[in-house]
Amino acid sequence: MLIRSLNPTMSARLDLALLWRCTAPVNLIALAPMRILSGIQPSGALHLGNYFGMMRPAIDLQEQGEAYYFIANYHSMTSLFDANQRRKNVLDVALDFIACGLDPERCVFFRQSDVPEHTELTWMLTTLTPMGLLERCHSYKDKVAKGLSPNHGLFAYPVLMAADILIYDSHVVPVGRDQKQHVEVTRDIAIKFNQTYGDTFVIPEPRIRESTALVAGTDGQKMSKSYGNTIEIFGPEKPLRKKIMSLVMDSRPMEEPKPDADQNIAIQLLKLVGSTEHAQECEDRLRAGGYGYGDLKKALFEAYWSYFEPMRQRREDLAKNLDHVEEVLRLGAEKARSVACAVNRRARQACGLE
Repeated sequence: MLIRSLNPTMSARLDLALLWRCTAPVNLIALAPMRILSGIQPSGALHLGNYFGMMRPAIDLQEQGEAYYFIANYHSMTSLFDANQRRKNVLDVALDFIACGLDPERCVFFRQSDVPEHTELTWMLTTLTPMGLLERCHSYKDKVAKGLSPNHGLFAYPVLMAADILIYDSHVVPVGRDQKQHVEVTRDIAIKFNQTYGDTFVIPEPRIRESTALVAGTDGQKMSKSYGNTIEIFGPEKPLRKKIMSLVMDSRPMEEPKPDADQNIAIQLLKLVGSTEHAQECEDRLRAGGYGYGDLKKALFEAYWSYFEPMRQRREDLAKNLDHVEEVLRLGAEKARSVACAVNRRARQACGLE
């Protein structure tokens, strides 16, 4: 019997003797190190929301278990319909991620479409996924409300996301607060499959960093390419400076104290890219009055530009050796597929396809 959900920290410490006293045989996958899974869509230039919401937490987790990180180009097909742009975006994401600190020697980094088992498992899961479960997903409604054309992929992509997670026996899925529902959907689908065909999948847990789960965009909403309010991680200095200087502020005069300074978009972003001391100083000055929004935005830009300076240099170096980047993705896909094939076969056997 496969242990469905096991605290990863505890699993590393469990006494084998205790496990062998179980009446049913134990699948050794439950004894494996914590496996972490996360993916990012190549739907456009990566921005601060991507970096602080997904990329940096993923990079930090490289040391805490077996990390599997993928570029979700299947998912990008729900909203991007330019094939050449998708290819470019995939390469850009790979460059960005490695430049920001992802180490291919300490994680498995790959292109989703290089592991076709994702889509086969998606079909197996689809046949057991209740329509009502998908209809309750707020992401589909939000995207359609923002103008995205509704299609089956957009509606059903939580099932593909479930396959992405389950195909690697993932224990932990780092997500933003707005994506937590999809991990809950994954858990529901996996439990239903296990109940129907016998214990097959590890049940994952979401991990949310509350302090950076939502990053404000230039208009104060969640930063998202869909909303057109992003500040990119990399790009020419002049356009990026212009974006930051265009942050939406209220109309209160400079001399007026701002008791709600901690709610200011620029202050919130400065707390991410600047030092704690500098961010607090700017917040205190804004709260006291006499500190202009223009000066605050300039301080934010300088902190932002300095924060990503070493990563920009690293990216420039990587861009001169794209063969290396492609080799990283190829080797990552080989490692990922060795796991995905085993889990996919387990699912095929469980539901009678083998």
